[in-house]
Amino acid sequence: MIKRIVSVVLILSLTACAELQEVVKQLPQSGGVLSNADIASGLRQALDFGIDKQVSKLTAKDGFFKNELVKILLPEELRKVDKGLRDIGLGNLADEGLKVLNRAAEDAVKEATPIFVNAVKDITFADAKNILLGNDNAATQYLTSRTETALYSKFKPVINNSFSKVGADQIWENLITKYNAIPFTNNVNPDLTDYVTKEALKGVYTMIAVEEKDIRNKVSSRTTDLLKKVFALQD
Repeated sequence: MIKRIVSVVLILSLTACAELQEVVKQLPQSGGVLSNADIASGLRQALDFGIDKQVSKLTAKDGFFKNELVKILLPEELRKVDKGLRDIGLGNLADEGLKVLNRAAEDAVKEATPIFVNAVKDITFADAKNILLGNDNAATQYLTSRTETALYSKFKPVINNSFSKVGADQIWENLITKYNAIPFTNNVNPDLTDYVTKEALKGVYTMIAVEEKDIRNKVSSRTTDLLKKVFALQD
């Protein structure tokens, strides 16, 4: 009897410890401990949902252009081109130049989505639990750090083709030619393909992060058993 009382006291004392409370908090509600592989699978599924639900929106007309989170603005060296054209009454041409940059990104993401799907499938989470218990976009940040360089090399040719496909190359050649003809201006010739590639990638990661945050913060967004079990750990 004394031993039983001592045991109860010990259990109550331990339960009061912050360390034990943290451990209890991290256990899945459904019972059983999830392995690192299980958690990694859940993180991949969350990223897949980001591609399916959010990145797919970027492929529609105005997916970039009318989305303030990812809209591609002019690079610094071209803002003087935009201002110069508007100053001489060519605002419509300047607007069209901005629009086709976003059109190229929309077209490229449509073609390149399988690249992101494969990247998520192949990614290895070295410490899935720490990522799960990290900030609202920890998995997206991890995906970015592991894939951005490789994806850039695959994405850039797609952007280049998209520039031709949507007529961006011709529009900007015409736009820059007109700007360079304005007296007392310095000629410009920026690498728009590089710029739009980087901005398009940034937009994709931004939208994946939107979905990751939603899954982390809204139980209703965890629409599979795996997501429910894994993200219960970080609630």
